Amino acid sequence: MMKRSDYNIQTVTRSAIVLSLAWLLLCCIPEPPLHLFDGGDVTVDLPMVKLELDAYWNYETYDSIHTWRDEWYYGWDETDRRIFGEIGYTEPTGFSLRRYFTGLEPLAPHTSVLANTVNGHSFQGKYTWGFWDILVWNDIKTPDGVQSLNFDEKTSLDYVLAYTNPSMVSTRYEEPKYTRSYYQPEELFSAYEQGIEIDRNLTGFEYDPITGVYVKKLNMVLMPITYIYLTQVILHHNRGKIVGVDGIGRLSGFAQNTIVNTGLAAEDYITVYYDTRFKNNCDMLGEAVDIVGGRLLTFGIGGQNANHIKHRDDVKDKVPHYLDVTMQFNNGMDSTFVFDVTEKVRRRWKGGVITVELDMDTVGIPSRSGGSAFDAVVKDFEEETYEFDM
Repeated sequence: MMKRSDYNIQTVTRSAIVLSLAWLLLCCIPEPPLHLFDGGDVTVDLPMVKLELDAYWNYETYDSIHTWRDEWYYGWDETDRRIFGEIGYTEPTGFSLRRYFTGLEPLAPHTSVLANTVNGHSFQGKYTWGFWDILVWNDIKTPDGVQSLNFDEKTSLDYVLAYTNPSMVSTRYEEPKYTRSYYQPEELFSAYEQGIEIDRNLTGFEYDPITGVYVKKLNMVLMPITYIYLTQVILHHNRGKIVGVDGIGRLSGFAQNTIVNTGLAAEDYITVYYDTRFKNNCDMLGEAVDIVGGRLLTFGIGGQNANHIKHRDDVKDKVPHYLDVTMQFNNGMDSTFVFDVTEKVRRRWKGGVITVELDMDTVGIPSRSGGSAFDAVVKDFEEETYEFDM
């Protein structure tokens, strides 16, 4: 097992670090060079590679000196790990493998599927001569055994759909038009290869003298298709005005499902519900600030495969994104603050840090009796425009 640090996470990589799948056609004797019966045994190796989150979040706004860490002031301590998990991706230890035989025609529609579970990083099974499509995704493991991710393999054999379900938490703000919050999905990675030929002539195979077997290597890319966002609401000049949060954050305008084969997110938009935490006296460039922070996973921007996007101009996002957190004032009243973070999400299309800043000197202490105090709709802080309904 590889070691993980807070910020050097093990899993897949950058824009397309390659995962090699070694196909080993086993042979008992070296002479004749190879003898295989119909349906030869094939071993598929699934070696994992090391990912640094810095490499994956390689946006054009970052340079060789500055990374996302330079704008992440919330930090990540043991309490955060217990509540949210690791700050980045974690290495999968098991996989779901789907094999589709298309006969003598490559890229043909799928008429049958062979389903297998892989524990570890290798699998051996029988393959008929002809063309195959191979789909791999990671096994989902959760600390409490409760899984949010669901997989639909019955609607069509040509694709697998991953989706998440509605939570019991309703949204408290109507402007985003997504009035039902959904559970965030777990970390999901996938790789898909079509038109893999296994023929009697061993086309594309090489003999490995070390292992004594014939090997056919394929280049498949194991990439994340759920995306990590780190949110932080920075409170300047708070001076004890805000004393806590209700522990719930919501970020709207993300896909409710995605196609595992292609990583294409659906245009079925939801609000994602996640946990938040309030911290006092965090250091921000020498200033002591209070921060509401959290970590969430989403299927990403609808209608996009975020891993295929290279520049901000290529992001085709059709809906706005709102971040809301409910904060408690020192007089016992609570208020839901809603931040328009549309442009920030579009600049971080495959995950990253979402930061909003609020000058608490501009926010009065609510005095309305009974229930919540007010909803504060905060536009992008860089425009320095704040709107509050008191």
